[in-house]
Amino acid sequence: MAPAIAKPLLSDLVAQSGQVPSSHIRPVGDRPDLDNVDHESGAVITLIDLEQLDGPDRRKVVEAIGSACETDGFFMVRNHGIPEEVVEGMLRVAREFFHMPESERLKCYSDDPKKAIRLSTSFNVRTEKVSNWRDFLRLHCFPLEDFIDQWPSNPPSFRQVVGTYSTEARALALRLLEAISESLGLDRGHMVSAMGRQAQHMAVNYYPPCPQPELTYGLPGHKDPNAITLLLQDGVSGLQVRRNGLWVAVNPVPDALVINIGDQVQALSNDRYKSVLHRVIVNSESERISVPTFYCPSPDAVIAPADALVDEDDDHPLAYRPFTYQAYYDEFWSMGLQSASCLDRFRPEKQDDCSVP
Repeated sequence: MAPAIAKPLLSDLVAQSGQVPSSHIRPVGDRPDLDNVDHESGAVITLIDLEQLDGPDRRKVVEAIGSACETDGFFMVRNHGIPEEVVEGMLRVAREFFHMPESERLKCYSDDPKKAIRLSTSFNVRTEKVSNWRDFLRLHCFPLEDFIDQWPSNPPSFRQVVGTYSTEARALALRLLEAISESLGLDRGHMVSAMGRQAQHMAVNYYPPCPQPELTYGLPGHKDPNAITLLLQDGVSGLQVRRNGLWVAVNPVPDALVINIGDQVQALSNDRYKSVLHRVIVNSESERISVPTFYCPSPDAVIAPADALVDEDDDHPLAYRPFTYQAYYDEFWSMGLQSASCLDRFRPEKQDDCSVP
């Protein structure tokens, strides 16, 4: 009898074996240590009401966003402007996609990290020594008309529903970047302008139930390489943020999105605001869906802080030498997901070939 062909996607592999494959088991010193997680402090991750962001109390909302970026790098938003039916539709078609037959899903499969549209597993299966407990569908989505025809055509409503959500998410990302600019004392449009033509992509994540969640990660601790991330998640907990040396569980809040700043805002703010370590753990009872939308500079955008944020005499020297987002992203991808900050490679004292010529 011919040997069975290995399943390329985790969800199909687990459905077949019902076990944690050896490829997904972390070394003993690199496991989640689920007993040492703070499940209380997550409740104090700032929840910001955006209803007045374009109203008479805008200044208060902007100050709250700035404070959250400075202290935690993470916050939640409600009254964010994305209609409830759009959010529910996004989660619905995500679940429908990952529940389709294996043969249908695999039409989108690729292990090539350079492909703009692809279904894959873990993070980068070509280079990883240990895989992560995740399947994902990666979609580039701005400009939308450049990519939507390459998206999956099943489920039948996928392109329409996801296209609407991605457009709404972009509008929210731009509003938040304007508020972040203002909170730093800059012109409202500074951050958006500094990002050039901009880019946007999303990862539709599927985390199957895991028989032994203490052995693996959905995603290990890492910082986001982009400017700002908008996270939509179902009601299943999984996100954890590093705070004061502890992992803190950030449980889902109904009708709220989780926002975190990425490395590009840290660089553009000249280290005023911090990109923060976060990770995803899995559980043995429930599947989990999450949809992070990543808003990014264009590859040729030169990332450097505004002159007003650099002052050698005021304890704010230049934190990073100017670099293109493409140079940064190439470095990030070569490092893979790890706790070390890719930004450290762009400190002024680390001169190499990654800076702007």
